[in-house]
Amino acid sequence: MMTDTPIYIIEESKLRRNLKLIASVAAKADIEIILAFKAFALWKTFPIFREYIHSTTASSLSEAKMAFEKFGAPAHTYSPAYTDGEFDEIVRCSSHLSFNSLSQYERFHQRAKTVSIGLRVNPEYSEVGTLLYNPCAPGTRFGVTADKLPEQLPADIEGFHCHCHCESGADVFQRTLGHIEEKFSRWFPQLKWINFGGGHLMTRKDYDVDLLISMMQDFHRRYPWLKVILEPGSAFAWQTGPLVSHVVDIVEDKGIKTAILDVSFTCHMPDCLEMPYQPDVRNAESVEMEKATEPCTYRLGGNSCLSGDFMGSWRFEKELQVGDEVIFEDMIHYTTVKTNTFNGITHPSIGMLHEDGTMEVLRRFGFEDYLNRMD
Repeated sequence: MMTDTPIYIIEESKLRRNLKLIASVAAKADIEIILAFKAFALWKTFPIFREYIHSTTASSLSEAKMAFEKFGAPAHTYSPAYTDGEFDEIVRCSSHLSFNSLSQYERFHQRAKTVSIGLRVNPEYSEVGTLLYNPCAPGTRFGVTADKLPEQLPADIEGFHCHCHCESGADVFQRTLGHIEEKFSRWFPQLKWINFGGGHLMTRKDYDVDLLISMMQDFHRRYPWLKVILEPGSAFAWQTGPLVSHVVDIVEDKGIKTAILDVSFTCHMPDCLEMPYQPDVRNAESVEMEKATEPCTYRLGGNSCLSGDFMGSWRFEKELQVGDEVIFEDMIHYTTVKTNTFNGITHPSIGMLHEDGTMEVLRRFGFEDYLNRMD
């Protein structure tokens, strides 16, 4: 790669590969697949997205305004809690708006007459193993369970929104769909659309795309009047580019060598610590901690003051030196949207590697960006 500064690099060819697959699935399954900003929101890439999809999904006023002003189409909006001061502007920027609770619906629905109103429902079933990411865990704050719904829905509720997945396969969706239908199908004749949320990782190599398509075709046969919407985030940006970092120091304690980088896990790759998961590092092999003292093996440390801002260990092909690049694979989704300025650490740049091989830097960050966050 050979860059002078840390940088996220979006590879246009890989992004278009994902978009073509998603557009193909949408056409074959006769469904609408829209981009969820919570996983990817780099608006300078939207001209490419608009060649393949027509809508996006938002969870806040800022995301709804980005959909309306930058993507060029009103958003499908859902929020756990709308606030009085923002609600009218959210409606202005939305085509669909889902309420998280019946109480939120009662409070705001009269002010949402220009949009198609939906209600988030909770089927009380999800196979997401990590509690932090499970929207259907006991005590969840998301959605209305079937026992709380009236037999006759309010006349202006046109859709159900249901989100149960996180980077899941079609087989998981198949099992989940059975629970959704069991719990809520008796209300389907009163609806115009159903949104099955995100987490459908259809661009992953082992994802059964044919199963997803056949499931949706069968669903249409059962409920031909219902428009079906999916709103994945990760699937669009899955494996579309790395985060390139550099070694700035190497320290050793108790025989464990740590390569300190010019990026931070807590600032620039937060899901690695939150999920947690260990990312792939180019030209390096992840090894067990008991092998941490072996030759060419390093813990990778971030450049923040958080004690736990490290991961490891990895075995490299040769001893690392100050200035060497360390490249984290698949670092475009759920990174740039979740980064922070803890410690005032400079954010990595954002670049686009075009199909013709040219590199375009979409954004560089500096002191003014940190100041603006503190204003």
